[in-house]
Amino acid sequence: MDLQLLAALGLGVAAVVALILWSRLDAFVGLLAGALVTGLVAGVSPVDLIGHVSTGFGSTLGGIGVVIALGVMIGKVLEESGGADALAKLFVRLAGRGREDVAMTATGAVVSVPVFCDSGFVILHPLARSLARRYGRPVVTMSLALAGGLAITHHMVPPTPGPLAAAGLLGADLGAVIAAGLLFVIPLIPVVVAYARIVGPRLESQLDPTLVPDSDAPAAAEGPGAAQAGTSRGASGHVVGRTGVPVGEEPPDPPIGAGRAALPLLLPLVLIIGNTVTGAVAEGTALANAFAFAGNPTVALLLGLAIAVYLLPPRGTSRATVVGWLTAAAASAGMIVFITGAGGAFGEVLRQSGVGDALAEAVSGWPVPMFLMPFLIASFVRVAQGSGTVAIITSATLSGPVMEAAGVDPTLAVLSACAGSMVFSYFNDSYFWVVTRFTGLSGVAAMKMWSGMTTTLWLASLPLLGVAALILR
Repeated sequence: MDLQLLAALGLGVAAVVALILWSRLDAFVGLLAGALVTGLVAGVSPVDLIGHVSTGFGSTLGGIGVVIALGVMIGKVLEESGGADALAKLFVRLAGRGREDVAMTATGAVVSVPVFCDSGFVILHPLARSLARRYGRPVVTMSLALAGGLAITHHMVPPTPGPLAAAGLLGADLGAVIAAGLLFVIPLIPVVVAYARIVGPRLESQLDPTLVPDSDAPAAAEGPGAAQAGTSRGASGHVVGRTGVPVGEEPPDPPIGAGRAALPLLLPLVLIIGNTVTGAVAEGTALANAFAFAGNPTVALLLGLAIAVYLLPPRGTSRATVVGWLTAAAASAGMIVFITGAGGAFGEVLRQSGVGDALAEAVSGWPVPMFLMPFLIASFVRVAQGSGTVAIITSATLSGPVMEAAGVDPTLAVLSACAGSMVFSYFNDSYFWVVTRFTGLSGVAAMKMWSGMTTTLWLASLPLLGVAALILR
Protein backbone atom coordinates (compact mmCIF):
# COMPACT_ATOMS: atom_id res chain seq x y z
CA MET A 1 0.00 0.00 0.00
CA ASP A 2 1.29 3.46 -0.91
CA LEU A 3 2.84 5.05 2.19
CA GLN A 4 1.06 8.36 1.61
CA LEU A 5 -2.34 6.67 1.42
CA LEU A 6 -1.51 4.52 4.45
CA ALA A 7 -0.56 7.65 6.39
CA ALA A 8 -3.78 9.34 5.25
CA LEU A 9 -5.89 6.49 6.54
CA GLY A 10 -3.95 6.16 9.81
CA LEU A 11 -4.05 9.86 10.61
CA GLY A 12 -7.70 10.14 9.64
CA VAL A 13 -8.75 7.27 11.89
CA ALA A 14 -6.53 8.60 14.69
CA ALA A 15 -8.24 11.97 14.41
CA VAL A 16 -11.67 10.33 14.72
CA VAL A 17 -10.70 8.27 17.77
CA ALA A 18 -8.87 11.13 19.49
CA LEU A 19 -11.72 13.59 19.07
CA ILE A 20 -14.34 11.11 20.28
CA LEU A 21 -12.38 9.90 23.29
CA TRP A 22 -10.37 12.87 24.50
CA SER A 23 -12.15 16.04 23.44
CA ARG A 24 -15.45 17.69 24.17
CA LEU A 25 -16.54 17.04 20.61
CA ASP A 26 -18.69 14.10 19.51
CA ALA A 27 -18.63 11.48 16.77
CA PHE A 28 -20.23 13.82 14.21
CA VAL A 29 -17.37 16.31 14.40
CA GLY A 30 -14.84 13.51 14.74
CA LEU A 31 -15.91 11.81 11.51
CA LEU A 32 -15.94 15.08 9.58
CA ALA A 33 -12.48 15.95 10.90
CA GLY A 34 -11.23 12.47 10.00
CA ALA A 35 -12.54 12.91 6.45
CA LEU A 36 -10.73 16.23 6.07
CA VAL A 37 -7.46 14.89 7.51
CA THR A 38 -7.58 11.80 5.29
CA GLY A 39 -8.26 13.80 2.15
CA LEU A 40 -5.57 16.42 2.78
CA VAL A 41 -2.87 13.86 3.63
CA ALA A 42 -3.86 11.77 0.59
CA GLY A 43 -3.23 14.80 -1.64
CA VAL A 44 -6.81 15.74 -2.55
CA SER A 45 -7.11 19.44 -3.35
CA PRO A 46 -9.04 21.44 -0.71
CA VAL A 47 -11.74 22.44 -3.21
CA ASP A 48 -12.32 18.85 -4.36
CA LEU A 49 -12.18 17.64 -0.77
CA ILE A 50 -15.02 19.92 0.33
CA GLY A 51 -17.00 18.71 -2.67
CA HIS A 52 -16.45 15.06 -1.71
CA VAL A 53 -17.52 15.76 1.89
CA SER A 54 -20.68 17.55 0.76
CA THR A 55 -21.53 14.88 -1.80
CA GLY A 56 -21.04 12.02 0.65
CA PHE A 57 -23.00 13.75 3.40
CA GLY A 58 -25.91 14.70 1.17
CA SER A 59 -26.23 11.43 -0.70
CA THR A 60 -26.17 9.41 2.52
CA LEU A 61 -28.81 11.49 4.27
CA GLY A 62 -30.91 11.59 1.12
CA GLY A 63 -31.21 7.83 1.26
CA ILE A 64 -31.43 7.12 4.98
CA GLY A 65 -31.93 10.28 7.06
CA VAL A 66 -35.72 10.42 6.76
CA VAL A 67 -35.99 6.70 7.49
CA ILE A 68 -34.01 7.02 10.74
CA ALA A 69 -36.20 9.90 11.91
CA LEU A 70 -39.44 8.02 11.15
CA GLY A 71 -38.22 4.88 12.90
CA VAL A 72 -37.34 6.79 16.05
CA MET A 73 -40.76 8.50 16.03
CA ILE A 74 -42.59 5.16 15.84
CA GLY A 75 -40.54 3.92 18.77
CA LYS A 76 -41.37 7.00 20.83
CA VAL A 77 -45.11 6.62 20.30
CA LEU A 78 -44.90 2.91 21.13
CA GLU A 79 -42.97 3.75 24.30
CA GLU A 80 -45.23 6.53 25.56
CA SER A 81 -48.56 4.92 24.68
CA GLY A 82 -47.99 1.71 26.63
CA GLY A 83 -47.56 -0.41 23.51
CA ALA A 84 -44.22 -1.82 24.66
CA ASP A 85 -45.77 -2.98 27.93
CA ALA A 86 -48.68 -4.57 26.04
CA LEU A 87 -46.28 -6.63 23.94
CA ALA A 88 -44.40 -7.71 27.07
CA LYS A 89 -47.53 -9.02 28.76
CA LEU A 90 -48.49 -10.91 25.60
CA PHE A 91 -45.15 -12.73 25.45
CA VAL A 92 -45.38 -13.67 29.12
CA ARG A 93 -48.78 -15.28 28.51
CA LEU A 94 -47.53 -17.10 25.41
CA ALA A 95 -44.35 -18.43 27.04
CA GLY A 96 -46.15 -19.95 30.01
CA ARG A 97 -45.15 -20.75 33.58
CA GLY A 98 -41.45 -21.56 34.08
CA ARG A 99 -40.36 -19.77 30.91
CA GLU A 100 -40.66 -16.19 32.08
CA ASP A 101 -37.04 -15.52 31.10
CA VAL A 102 -37.80 -16.67 27.55
CA ALA A 103 -40.75 -14.29 27.50
CA MET A 104 -38.61 -11.37 28.64
CA THR A 105 -35.96 -12.12 25.99
CA ALA A 106 -38.57 -12.32 23.24
CA THR A 107 -40.21 -9.14 24.48
CA GLY A 108 -36.92 -7.28 24.47
CA ALA A 109 -36.10 -8.53 20.98
CA VAL A 110 -39.41 -7.25 19.59
CA VAL A 111 -39.58 -3.97 21.48
CA SER A 112 -36.01 -2.98 20.63
CA VAL A 113 -36.67 -2.94 16.89
CA PRO A 114 -38.07 0.61 17.14
CA VAL A 115 -37.30 1.56 20.79
CA PHE A 116 -33.82 2.39 22.08
CA CYS A 117 -32.31 -0.14 24.49
CA ASP A 118 -32.10 2.28 27.40
CA SER A 119 -35.74 3.30 27.14
CA GLY A 120 -36.95 -0.25 26.57
CA PHE A 121 -35.16 -1.52 29.68
CA VAL A 122 -36.54 1.27 31.86
CA ILE A 123 -40.07 0.63 30.59
CA LEU A 124 -40.01 -3.16 30.97
CA HIS A 125 -37.77 -3.69 33.99
CA PRO A 126 -40.62 -3.24 36.50
CA LEU A 127 -42.37 -6.16 34.82
CA ALA A 128 -39.17 -8.26 34.97
CA ARG A 129 -38.77 -7.62 38.73
CA SER A 130 -42.44 -8.34 39.34
CA LEU A 131 -42.20 -11.69 37.52
CA ALA A 132 -39.07 -12.56 39.50
CA ARG A 133 -40.94 -11.98 42.79
CA ARG A 134 -44.15 -13.69 41.70
CA TYR A 135 -42.55 -16.88 40.36
CA GLY A 136 -39.44 -17.05 42.54
CA ARG A 137 -37.00 -16.41 39.70
CA PRO A 138 -33.65 -14.65 40.28
CA VAL A 139 -33.87 -10.93 39.57
CA VAL A 140 -30.51 -11.03 37.77
CA THR A 141 -31.75 -13.79 35.47
CA MET A 142 -34.85 -11.86 34.48
CA SER A 143 -32.90 -8.62 34.03
CA LEU A 144 -30.27 -10.35 31.89
CA ALA A 145 -32.92 -11.99 29.73
CA LEU A 146 -34.63 -8.65 29.12
CA ALA A 147 -31.41 -6.69 28.53
CA GLY A 148 -30.01 -9.34 26.18
CA GLY A 149 -33.17 -9.50 24.12
CA LEU A 150 -33.16 -5.72 23.77
CA ALA A 151 -29.49 -5.71 22.76
CA ILE A 152 -29.55 -8.29 19.96
CA THR A 153 -32.19 -6.63 17.80
CA HIS A 154 -30.88 -3.16 18.65
CA HIS A 155 -27.56 -4.17 17.11
CA MET A 156 -28.82 -6.34 14.25
CA VAL A 157 -32.25 -5.33 12.90
CA PRO A 158 -33.33 -2.08 11.20
CA PRO A 159 -34.97 0.34 11.77
CA THR A 160 -32.74 0.73 14.79
CA PRO A 161 -30.28 3.48 13.78
CA GLY A 162 -27.03 1.51 13.61
CA PRO A 163 -28.09 -1.27 11.20
CA LEU A 164 -30.20 1.22 9.25
CA ALA A 165 -27.23 3.54 8.78
CA ALA A 166 -24.95 0.63 7.84
CA ALA A 167 -27.38 -0.50 5.15
CA GLY A 168 -27.28 2.96 3.62
CA LEU A 169 -23.52 3.36 3.91
CA LEU A 170 -22.76 -0.07 2.44
CA GLY A 171 -25.42 0.08 -0.28
CA ALA A 172 -27.37 -2.93 0.98
CA ASP A 173 -31.03 -3.57 0.22
CA LEU A 174 -32.95 -2.68 3.40
CA GLY A 175 -35.47 -5.48 3.05
CA ALA A 176 -32.68 -8.03 2.72
CA VAL A 177 -30.93 -6.58 5.78
CA ILE A 178 -34.13 -6.76 7.86
CA ALA A 179 -34.78 -10.38 6.83
CA ALA A 180 -31.15 -11.40 7.38
CA GLY A 181 -31.01 -9.56 10.70
CA LEU A 182 -34.16 -11.30 11.96
CA LEU A 183 -32.77 -14.70 10.93
CA PHE A 184 -29.47 -13.82 12.61
CA VAL A 185 -31.23 -12.91 15.88
CA ILE A 186 -33.24 -16.15 16.18
CA PRO A 187 -30.28 -18.40 17.17
CA LEU A 188 -28.98 -15.68 19.51
CA ILE A 189 -32.14 -15.78 21.63
CA PRO A 190 -31.26 -19.19 23.15
CA VAL A 191 -27.76 -17.84 23.85
CA VAL A 192 -29.27 -14.97 25.85
CA VAL A 193 -31.56 -17.30 27.79
CA ALA A 194 -28.79 -19.81 28.51
CA TYR A 195 -26.38 -17.13 29.75
CA ALA A 196 -29.10 -15.59 31.93
CA ARG A 197 -29.97 -18.96 33.47
CA ILE A 198 -26.34 -19.89 34.14
CA VAL A 199 -24.95 -16.56 35.35
CA GLY A 200 -28.04 -14.99 36.93
CA PRO A 201 -28.40 -17.30 39.95
CA ARG A 202 -24.66 -17.06 40.67
CA LEU A 203 -24.83 -13.27 40.92
CA GLU A 204 -28.10 -13.05 42.85
CA SER A 205 -26.32 -13.08 46.22
CA GLN A 206 -24.28 -10.03 45.18
CA LEU A 207 -27.28 -7.75 44.66
CA ASP A 208 -26.89 -4.44 46.47
CA PRO A 209 -30.26 -2.99 47.58
CA THR A 210 -28.77 0.51 47.82
CA LEU A 211 -28.18 0.51 44.06
CA VAL A 212 -31.65 -0.57 42.99
CA PRO A 213 -33.65 2.50 41.94
CA ASP A 214 -36.75 1.58 43.96
CA SER A 215 -35.12 2.57 47.24
CA ASP A 216 -34.48 5.99 48.69
CA ALA A 217 -30.73 5.56 48.54
CA PRO A 218 -28.91 8.51 46.95
CA ALA A 219 -26.82 6.15 44.85
CA ALA A 220 -29.87 5.04 42.95
CA ALA A 221 -29.79 7.82 40.42
CA GLU A 222 -26.04 7.93 39.92
CA GLY A 223 -24.03 6.62 36.97
CA PRO A 224 -23.72 7.81 33.41
CA GLY A 225 -26.79 5.92 32.30
CA ALA A 226 -29.18 7.29 34.89
CA ALA A 227 -29.98 10.53 33.17
CA GLN A 228 -30.22 8.86 29.76
CA ALA A 229 -32.60 6.26 31.12
CA GLY A 230 -35.18 8.96 31.67
CA THR A 231 -35.61 8.38 35.41
CA SER A 232 -36.67 10.95 37.98
CA ARG A 233 -37.76 11.05 41.61
CA GLY A 234 -41.44 11.05 42.40
CA ALA A 235 -43.10 12.79 45.34
CA SER A 236 -42.40 9.81 47.59
CA GLY A 237 -38.71 9.90 46.79
CA HIS A 238 -38.87 6.73 44.72
CA VAL A 239 -37.18 6.72 41.35
CA VAL A 240 -39.71 6.47 38.57
CA GLY A 241 -39.21 5.62 34.93
CA ARG A 242 -40.76 7.10 31.81
CA THR A 243 -44.05 5.40 32.56
CA GLY A 244 -44.34 7.20 35.91
CA VAL A 245 -44.38 3.90 37.82
CA PRO A 246 -41.80 3.40 40.62
CA VAL A 247 -39.09 1.08 39.33
CA GLY A 248 -39.55 -2.36 40.86
CA GLU A 249 -43.35 -2.18 40.99
CA GLU A 250 -45.36 -3.91 38.27
CA PRO A 251 -47.00 -1.33 36.01
CA PRO A 252 -50.78 -1.41 35.58
CA ASP A 253 -52.32 -3.19 32.64
CA PRO A 254 -51.57 -1.28 29.44
CA PRO A 255 -54.43 0.78 27.98
CA ILE A 256 -54.13 -0.90 24.56
CA GLY A 257 -53.94 -4.46 23.31
CA ALA A 258 -50.86 -6.20 21.96
CA GLY A 259 -52.42 -6.57 18.50
CA ARG A 260 -52.78 -2.82 18.12
CA ALA A 261 -49.31 -2.27 19.55
CA ALA A 262 -47.75 -4.65 17.01
CA LEU A 263 -49.32 -3.07 13.91
CA PRO A 264 -46.90 -0.11 13.55
CA LEU A 265 -44.01 -2.59 13.76
CA LEU A 266 -45.31 -5.37 11.54
CA LEU A 267 -46.73 -3.34 8.66
CA PRO A 268 -43.49 -1.52 7.71
CA LEU A 269 -41.44 -4.73 8.06
CA VAL A 270 -43.88 -6.70 5.88
CA LEU A 271 -43.98 -3.98 3.22
CA ILE A 272 -40.19 -3.53 3.07
CA ILE A 273 -39.50 -7.27 2.94
CA GLY A 274 -42.33 -7.69 0.43
CA ASN A 275 -40.69 -5.10 -1.81
CA THR A 276 -37.46 -7.10 -1.77
CA VAL A 277 -39.17 -10.43 -2.45
CA THR A 278 -41.50 -9.24 -5.24
CA GLY A 279 -38.68 -7.31 -6.87
CA ALA A 280 -36.67 -10.53 -7.05
CA VAL A 281 -39.35 -13.00 -8.14
CA ALA A 282 -42.00 -10.90 -9.93
CA GLU A 283 -40.13 -7.92 -11.34
CA GLY A 284 -42.23 -5.71 -13.64
CA THR A 285 -45.60 -7.02 -12.47
CA ALA A 286 -48.35 -4.86 -10.98
CA LEU A 287 -47.76 -6.49 -7.59
CA ALA A 288 -44.06 -5.71 -7.70
CA ASN A 289 -44.77 -2.13 -8.71
CA ALA A 290 -47.23 -1.71 -5.85
CA PHE A 291 -44.71 -3.04 -3.36
CA ALA A 292 -41.99 -0.89 -4.91
CA PHE A 293 -43.97 2.14 -3.77
CA ALA A 294 -45.52 0.96 -0.50
CA GLY A 295 -42.40 -1.00 0.43
CA ASN A 296 -40.06 1.92 -0.04
CA PRO A 297 -38.60 2.41 3.47
CA THR A 298 -39.75 6.03 3.67
CA VAL A 299 -43.33 5.23 2.63
CA ALA A 300 -43.53 2.06 4.76
CA LEU A 301 -42.33 3.79 7.91
CA LEU A 302 -44.54 6.80 7.23
CA LEU A 303 -47.53 4.44 7.12
CA GLY A 304 -46.34 2.81 10.32
CA LEU A 305 -46.04 6.20 12.01
CA ALA A 306 -49.55 7.18 10.91
CA ILE A 307 -50.93 3.96 12.39
CA ALA A 308 -48.98 4.50 15.61
CA VAL A 309 -50.17 8.09 16.00
CA TYR A 310 -53.85 7.33 15.39
CA LEU A 311 -54.23 3.86 16.96
CA LEU A 312 -51.86 3.69 19.94
CA PRO A 313 -52.40 6.78 22.14
CA PRO A 314 -55.10 6.19 24.78
CA ARG A 315 -58.45 7.85 24.21
CA GLY A 316 -58.37 11.45 25.31
CA THR A 317 -54.70 11.98 24.50
CA SER A 318 -54.38 15.51 23.20
CA ARG A 319 -52.85 16.51 19.91
CA ALA A 320 -50.29 18.61 21.80
CA THR A 321 -49.17 15.54 23.75
CA VAL A 322 -48.63 13.44 20.62
CA VAL A 323 -46.84 16.31 18.87
CA GLY A 324 -44.64 16.60 21.95
CA TRP A 325 -43.71 12.92 21.64
CA LEU A 326 -42.79 13.35 17.99
CA THR A 327 -40.78 16.49 18.71
CA ALA A 328 -38.80 14.71 21.40
CA ALA A 329 -38.20 11.80 19.02
CA ALA A 330 -36.97 14.13 16.30
CA ALA A 331 -34.54 15.71 18.74
CA SER A 332 -33.13 12.34 19.80
CA ALA A 333 -32.83 11.20 16.17
CA GLY A 334 -31.05 14.37 15.05
CA MET A 335 -27.56 13.51 16.23
CA ILE A 336 -27.79 9.96 14.88
CA VAL A 337 -28.76 11.38 11.49
CA PHE A 338 -25.83 13.80 11.57
CA ILE A 339 -23.37 11.06 12.57
CA THR A 340 -24.64 8.88 9.73
CA GLY A 341 -24.19 11.74 7.26
CA ALA A 342 -20.67 12.39 8.52
CA GLY A 343 -19.91 8.69 8.06
CA GLY A 344 -21.09 8.97 4.48
CA ALA A 345 -18.81 11.98 3.96
CA PHE A 346 -15.82 10.05 5.33
CA GLY A 347 -16.63 7.09 3.10
CA GLU A 348 -16.84 9.29 0.00
CA VAL A 349 -13.42 10.78 0.76
CA LEU A 350 -11.98 7.28 1.19
CA ARG A 351 -13.33 6.28 -2.21
CA GLN A 352 -12.43 9.40 -4.14
CA SER A 353 -8.92 9.73 -2.69
CA GLY A 354 -7.98 6.16 -3.61
CA VAL A 355 -7.46 5.13 0.02
CA GLY A 356 -10.31 2.60 -0.15
CA ASP A 357 -8.96 0.78 -3.21
CA ALA A 358 -5.43 0.79 -1.81
CA LEU A 359 -6.63 -0.61 1.52
CA ALA A 360 -8.65 -3.32 -0.23
CA GLU A 361 -5.54 -4.40 -2.13
CA ALA A 362 -3.46 -4.39 1.06
CA VAL A 363 -5.86 -6.39 3.23
CA SER A 364 -6.60 -8.95 0.53
CA GLY A 365 -3.53 -10.80 1.76
CA TRP A 366 -4.56 -10.82 5.43
CA PRO A 367 -5.00 -14.31 6.95
CA VAL A 368 -8.66 -13.57 7.78
CA PRO A 369 -11.72 -13.72 5.52
CA MET A 370 -12.53 -10.37 3.94
CA PHE A 371 -16.10 -10.38 5.26
CA LEU A 372 -14.75 -10.19 8.85
CA MET A 373 -13.10 -6.81 8.29
CA PRO A 374 -16.23 -4.82 9.30
CA PHE A 375 -16.58 -7.13 12.32
CA LEU A 376 -13.04 -6.41 13.53
CA ILE A 377 -13.26 -2.66 12.96
CA ALA A 378 -16.58 -2.44 14.82
CA SER A 379 -15.16 -4.48 17.69
CA PHE A 380 -12.18 -2.16 18.16
CA VAL A 381 -14.31 0.99 17.92
CA ARG A 382 -16.91 -0.37 20.36
CA VAL A 383 -14.31 -1.14 23.02
CA ALA A 384 -12.62 2.22 22.47
CA GLN A 385 -15.63 4.51 22.77
CA GLY A 386 -18.60 2.50 24.05
CA SER A 387 -21.40 3.28 21.59
CA GLY A 388 -22.59 0.37 19.47
CA THR A 389 -24.27 2.72 16.99
CA VAL A 390 -21.08 4.74 16.48
CA ALA A 391 -19.10 1.50 16.13
CA ILE A 392 -21.45 0.25 13.40
CA ILE A 393 -21.39 3.53 11.49
CA THR A 394 -17.61 3.88 11.77
CA SER A 395 -17.07 0.29 10.64
CA ALA A 396 -19.42 0.66 7.67
CA THR A 397 -17.69 3.91 6.74
CA LEU A 398 -14.15 2.55 6.84
CA SER A 399 -14.88 -0.86 5.33
CA GLY A 400 -17.35 0.27 2.66
CA PRO A 401 -14.84 0.95 -0.12
CA VAL A 402 -12.98 -2.27 0.72
CA MET A 403 -16.15 -4.38 0.69
CA GLU A 404 -17.15 -2.89 -2.65
CA ALA A 405 -13.74 -3.47 -4.20
CA ALA A 406 -13.54 -7.03 -2.85
CA GLY A 407 -17.05 -7.93 -4.04
CA VAL A 408 -18.37 -8.80 -0.57
CA ASP A 409 -22.17 -8.97 -0.49
CA PRO A 410 -23.44 -5.69 1.07
CA THR A 411 -25.93 -7.51 3.34
CA LEU A 412 -23.14 -9.73 4.67
CA ALA A 413 -20.98 -6.64 5.29
CA VAL A 414 -23.81 -5.03 7.27
CA LEU A 415 -24.28 -8.16 9.40
CA SER A 416 -20.53 -8.26 10.04
CA ALA A 417 -20.35 -4.64 11.21
CA CYS A 418 -23.44 -5.03 13.40
CA ALA A 419 -22.25 -8.26 15.03
CA GLY A 420 -18.83 -6.79 15.83
CA SER A 421 -20.44 -3.89 17.67
CA MET A 422 -21.85 -6.16 20.39
CA VAL A 423 -18.50 -6.86 22.07
CA PHE A 424 -17.69 -6.13 25.75
CA SER A 425 -20.06 -3.40 26.91
CA TYR A 426 -18.53 -1.79 30.00
CA PHE A 427 -18.11 1.54 31.81
CA ASN A 428 -18.03 3.75 28.71
CA ASP A 429 -21.43 2.46 27.53
CA SER A 430 -24.53 4.15 29.00
CA TYR A 431 -26.56 0.96 28.59
CA PHE A 432 -24.11 -0.85 30.88
CA TRP A 433 -25.08 1.55 33.68
CA VAL A 434 -28.80 1.31 32.98
CA VAL A 435 -28.77 -2.50 33.09
CA THR A 436 -26.48 -2.96 36.09
CA ARG A 437 -27.85 -0.13 38.27
CA PHE A 438 -31.48 -1.04 37.71
CA THR A 439 -30.62 -4.65 38.51
CA GLY A 440 -28.56 -3.74 41.58
CA LEU A 441 -25.04 -4.88 40.73
CA SER A 442 -21.74 -3.03 40.69
CA GLY A 443 -18.02 -3.65 40.22
CA VAL A 444 -16.89 -7.09 39.10
CA ALA A 445 -20.39 -8.55 39.46
CA ALA A 446 -21.75 -5.93 37.06
CA MET A 447 -19.09 -6.79 34.49
CA LYS A 448 -19.78 -10.51 34.86
CA MET A 449 -23.43 -9.76 34.28
CA TRP A 450 -23.40 -7.45 31.30
CA SER A 451 -19.87 -7.33 29.86
CA GLY A 452 -19.94 -11.13 29.91
CA MET A 453 -23.31 -11.28 28.17
CA THR A 454 -22.34 -8.94 25.34
CA THR A 455 -19.02 -10.69 24.77
CA THR A 456 -20.76 -14.07 24.69
CA LEU A 457 -23.17 -12.75 22.05
CA TRP A 458 -20.21 -11.37 20.09
CA LEU A 459 -18.51 -14.78 20.11
CA ALA A 460 -21.74 -16.58 19.23
CA SER A 461 -22.16 -14.33 16.19
CA LEU A 462 -18.91 -15.52 14.59
CA PRO A 463 -20.15 -18.97 13.46
CA LEU A 464 -23.40 -17.33 12.34
CA LEU A 465 -21.40 -14.95 10.17
CA GLY A 466 -19.58 -17.94 8.72
CA VAL A 467 -22.91 -19.53 7.76
CA ALA A 468 -24.12 -16.21 6.32
CA ALA A 469 -20.93 -15.96 4.24
CA LEU A 470 -21.65 -19.38 2.72
CA ILE A 471 -25.16 -18.27 1.73
CA LEU A 472 -24.50 -14.64 0.71
CA ARG A 473 -21.74 -15.23 -1.79
